[in-house]
Amino acid sequence: MTITTTWNVKDMKRKDSDGGVFLVNWSLTAQSDGTPSYSALEGGKLRCTADPSASDYIAYADLTEANVLGWVYSSLIEKKEDGSDETAAEAKARIEAERTAKVQGQIDGASANSAGVPW
Repeated sequence: MTITTTWNVKDMKRKDSDGGVFLVNWSLTAQSDGTPSYSALEGGKLRCTADPSASDYIAYADLTEANVLGWVYSSLIEKKEDGSDETAAEAKARIEAERTAKVQGQIDGASANSAGVPW
């Protein structure tokens, strides 16, 4: 079975006065193909502080889901064992690996068990 991961921005809240996003609701779904299908979900809220005067500011109307998911990946960064920080790409890969492992555990558990009656 193949396990795929899908990141989504579910909703955002912004200020009407300047369009600055202050809250992002996001999710990650890891799902197996086949029947039955197994899945694991990760999700959260990212609180933001918009600064329209910043050089990297993106107006609300110009935001893409990829822009906003970049913020999410950056918010998930953790310290590595050597004390350095992960990159956003490493944080994204770590979370995907955790969810994929959970789905694989469901698949492995199901294949080790049977249901039914012997008659």
